[in-house]
Amino acid sequence: MKKDELIKRLKDIEWDDFEVKKAKNELPKNIWETVSAFSNTSGGWIVLGVAQQGKEFEIIGIENAEKLEQDFFSAMRSQKFNAVLSAKVNKYEIDGKRVLAFFVPSSLQKPVYYNNPTNTFIRCGSGDQRATNDEISAMFREQSFGIRSELAIPDTHIGQLNQESLQNYRNFLNVFNLLTAYSLLDDSLFCKKVGITDENGLLTYAGLLMFGRSEIIHRHVPTFWMDLVEIPGNSVQEAKTRYSYRIPEQENLWEYYHVIIKRLRLLVETPFQMNEDGVAVDDDSQFSVLREALVNMLMHTDHFSPVHSCIRVYTNRIEFMNAGAFPVPVEQLGKVMISKPRNPTIAKLFRFAKLAETVGFGIDKLKSWEKLTGNDVTINGEIEYVCLTFGLVRQHKTIKESGQIMNEHESVHENVADVVENVVENVVDDVHNNVYDNVHNNVHNNVHERLNKILDIILKNKNISIPQLANQLNVTPKTVYRDLSKLKDMKFIDRAGSNKGGYWLILRQEEKQS
Repeated sequence: MKKDELIKRLKDIEWDDFEVKKAKNELPKNIWETVSAFSNTSGGWIVLGVAQQGKEFEIIGIENAEKLEQDFFSAMRSQKFNAVLSAKVNKYEIDGKRVLAFFVPSSLQKPVYYNNPTNTFIRCGSGDQRATNDEISAMFREQSFGIRSELAIPDTHIGQLNQESLQNYRNFLNVFNLLTAYSLLDDSLFCKKVGITDENGLLTYAGLLMFGRSEIIHRHVPTFWMDLVEIPGNSVQEAKTRYSYRIPEQENLWEYYHVIIKRLRLLVETPFQMNEDGVAVDDDSQFSVLREALVNMLMHTDHFSPVHSCIRVYTNRIEFMNAGAFPVPVEQLGKVMISKPRNPTIAKLFRFAKLAETVGFGIDKLKSWEKLTGNDVTINGEIEYVCLTFGLVRQHKTIKESGQIMNEHESVHENVADVVENVVENVVDDVHNNVYDNVHNNVHNNVHERLNKILDIILKNKNISIPQLANQLNVTPKTVYRDLSKLKDMKFIDRAGSNKGGYWLILRQEEKQS
């Protein structure tokens, strides 16, 4: 910090990385609170020889700069703190008075405290505050950044995975990133190769979180939970109802991804392009930005935190609130190339599936939202969480009055996942030759026809089950479940009673045409 910069700052109120303290011959007693606070957050300057009265600063100077400097550095390297700390010092002469300025950087080892953990401080605005127990716990967890989820879990095995999730993932790879070396391996060897299990066959936390059965996940990670809530207003207080939609609880991260991405697909433009092999190609759409944000959330969440990650969709914005802090200060994001995921194996699994950027945090991709939409992107980082906010102008979609369930544009994009699933289930030896033909022939026609058929069948038999519907339509029960969810969301049908003993209700029969 140069002398003119120091003087400029003294003409303003204290910044969040700038603290002045009155000192003559001795270090002020509360200086160690500020050292702890700067070490635990983004670093900052401690300026000695300046007094503050309200918003005014007065340079009073110090009398023994050498002694104060020696005492400061001796304490930083002594057992007063739980870690050996570093700092740099600048000396200034202003109006004939000497001023000392120490820069205390953010510490790699957190929490930093003096004497005992209760003396852990963080920087809040322009002041130091004692950290809460939750904040201290979060800092202790950060010490295992990139390590905790890689550990193996005793007494576990691949039989505790959700086999449908695992097979769906492997089929997904066969379509979008055919890993020849892995595609012919049995499940046991495949899981060892990609880090789902260790060499002894024990599940890693990453593998369990990604593909595990929910009851097994919660046994080992009780805090596991992701959420998406759609709020009909610009704030919770403004909304007439608490929320208009909330995703149901899912088995694992892979299932959460598919459910959440389906909802995000409805919010923005979602162009669908394929290459000559029938594989979706990269795009620069608004949807691709939200997909990157979602995958970043799943890869970088602190799954062991009591704070659960949540996406909140308001009328004017989308907030991705992610448990856990960034490994670098927020202001450095995008300035340096960094690839340091909190959960390396989970990141690798998403990248294998071509669902995430290959390096760093995809910050450039996230910030491209501003160019694509003209709306702001903001990133706010705290000790326990990071909040990424996309400004949103809602693009409403319509239902055709002629009786078609969804217009062509929405139908093609929203139901790509449905068609791909049907294709994946029929993948045999010649994947790349078959995918394009199946998708091209089905995506424009099958969705409208199938949804209308479901309404016809329910009209004739209100007690029909999902497996029976799947059998009549020659699709999987999972596809039928998604189709029924669409019809429910659009208020065409509803369910009365329980899953086993209930029946279907046609709510908008008069609008449905063949």
